[in-house]
Amino acid sequence: MQKQNIRIVQLIDSLEPGGAERMAVTYANALVKQLSFSGLVATRKEGLLKGQLDDTVTYAFLNKQRQLDFKALWRLRQFCKQYQVEYIHAHSSSFFWAVLVKLTLPKIKVIWHDHYGNSEFLAQRNPQILAWCSYCFSAILVVNEQLKQWSERFLHCSKVAYLPNFVSESNDTLNKTTFLKGENGKRIVLLANLRQQKNHFFLVQIAQQLKESHPDWTFHLVGKDFHDSYSAELKEKIIRLNLSETVYLYGSKEDIPNILQQAAIGILTSRSEGLPVALLEYGINSLPIVTTAVGEIPQIIKNESEGFLVEVGDLNGFVNSLKRLMGDSELRIKLGNHFKEIIEKNYTETAVFKQYFSLIDESRNL
Repeated sequence: MQKQNIRIVQLIDSLEPGGAERMAVTYANALVKQLSFSGLVATRKEGLLKGQLDDTVTYAFLNKQRQLDFKALWRLRQFCKQYQVEYIHAHSSSFFWAVLVKLTLPKIKVIWHDHYGNSEFLAQRNPQILAWCSYCFSAILVVNEQLKQWSERFLHCSKVAYLPNFVSESNDTLNKTTFLKGENGKRIVLLANLRQQKNHFFLVQIAQQLKESHPDWTFHLVGKDFHDSYSAELKEKIIRLNLSETVYLYGSKEDIPNILQQAAIGILTSRSEGLPVALLEYGINSLPIVTTAVGEIPQIIKNESEGFLVEVGDLNGFVNSLKRLMGDSELRIKLGNHFKEIIEKNYTETAVFKQYFSLIDESRNL
């Protein structure tokens, strides 16, 4: 395949596991196969996701120490000059540094990717700095329709497009370093960093409800532990409710496909989401799912042949949906395979990049 003569760098604050961070790595890895140059720059912090970058992606770490770290900013500017970068694809909060570079290298175009997860609470979002910076954007990408409407209302960019997150096929060659506890075929996994938005306490309620009727089933929480009050309270509650052999915490992990291949069901208990990458990862690994109906999720799961949707806080609804899956292995296989077909059709790089490159072409004429 002949590569397109386009030069794009992904800009991200850190490489700690998270939705925006995973998408930055996924874009860099996918684009390196199609473009003359694909790079990724982490500004503030490295992390586990660095190990998932393709060797052919040009990578740099700025080691930014504060908001206006001029030495780090100069390194970013030099990176863009050295590799003749045409587009900075800035994810989440990294838009500010992308704009600072553009002010000194005006030919560079900035694409901002909004991964904002609290889309149910957009009224609380302060757009002031972002609105000023948006005058410098060539395009805005958003992960759900609510964010699209918000950007069109508050920001100053003529090109705003909903572009769904996507996921790559599972990589079975990754090191298999994580081994889940519990009984094979009876594990339920939640991929989510330990943050309030992800609502892990709802999972604890679910586990408590199911412990007596399904004592062999276990819950496995994979995601970054910030060691804050939320984390401490969650761990204390698990111990207090005697769930230490039912609910297990693993922290951040790199071998996600390996973890999901050990699970029977994938769940999301979030109060708010954009388009969660975890859901796509469940799908590409053929896991049947139960999830709260937030963000863009109802646009992916439209009926019970694709998965189970539950309203936020509906404990009985969530427990009953899980019971249906736990009690029927054939249903789990059927729903998992169907969900994988949906993800492969609509949420892989082939499905998404046609629109992405169309936006690139349009921006070249601005």
